[in-house]
Amino acid sequence: MKILVTGGCGYKGHVLIPKLLARDYEVIAFDLQWFGNFLEPHKKLTVVKGDVRDIESIPLTGVDCIIHLSSIANDPCGDLNPKLTWEVSALSTMQLADKARRTGVRQFIYASSGSVYGIKEELQVTEELELKPISEYNKTKMVAERVLLSYQDDFAVQIVRPATVCGYSPRMRFDVSVNLLTIQALTNGLITVFGGNQIRPNIHIDDITDVYLHLIDHPELGGIYNAGFENISILDIARLVTRHVPAGIAVTESNDPRSYRVNSDKLLATGFRPKKTVEDAIGEIIEKYRAGTLRDEDHFYNLKWMQQNDLAK
Repeated sequence: MKILVTGGCGYKGHVLIPKLLARDYEVIAFDLQWFGNFLEPHKKLTVVKGDVRDIESIPLTGVDCIIHLSSIANDPCGDLNPKLTWEVSALSTMQLADKARRTGVRQFIYASSGSVYGIKEELQVTEELELKPISEYNKTKMVAERVLLSYQDDFAVQIVRPATVCGYSPRMRFDVSVNLLTIQALTNGLITVFGGNQIRPNIHIDDITDVYLHLIDHPELGGIYNAGFENISILDIARLVTRHVPAGIAVTESNDPRSYRVNSDKLLATGFRPKKTVEDAIGEIIEKYRAGTLRDEDHFYNLKWMQQNDLAK
């Protein structure tokens, strides 16, 4: 099988692609590489530096499956340049789907976001609830989903709405809640929590990448799937970190009202089972940091790096 992974040099791509190669798939990692490329060379891996907005530069000849991870990731980054966000995350998805149809791609797996639900009071946020996205990032994800669903007669369309991903990756991200609170404890001895009562769903990076493998194995599982297994408040995540790292917790006001839980029973009903927890992610980050494998570096913060390098043009 030949698989194209857009955004292949990102946080999830660096964990997913070695798993695809271990299955003996031929893999193309397509990425603009704003944050670098830490993928190990492999005889079945081709890394293409390119922009998804340039649809002609995306190699689809012989590709059986697309795993579309590429986007301007998270709300603050998406708000830096709304036009860029719409072009990358919505328009490019439509163009990629159309090219996939014309070139005979059989399967299209799309990384949407659990944040498309917006602010929800329901204790069980299922795939059937109304979407109320509140940022450019969320809105483009919702629109891209709708576009892809219109291609269901042309190829298998599988849409994943991940919770907040946590855990170690060679292309680390310290701008997501679990990872951020853990690195704060390690480097400052103090965790700053904004608000704290907001509930956020979480999923370990090994589990979300295994979700994509599960869907590759089951192209008949079309449609939309939530993927999040631990709904925890931000303050409780901080407390969990302090079980492993001696650190204080400072709580301050937040202007981020997002609070939501996700229910992933639909995914579980397909036979998928998560293997790791938020606490596993915290422990793995601590281990990598103390071993010197992981450092607190600017390019692991999407917003900071984009602003420093004027990337949101």
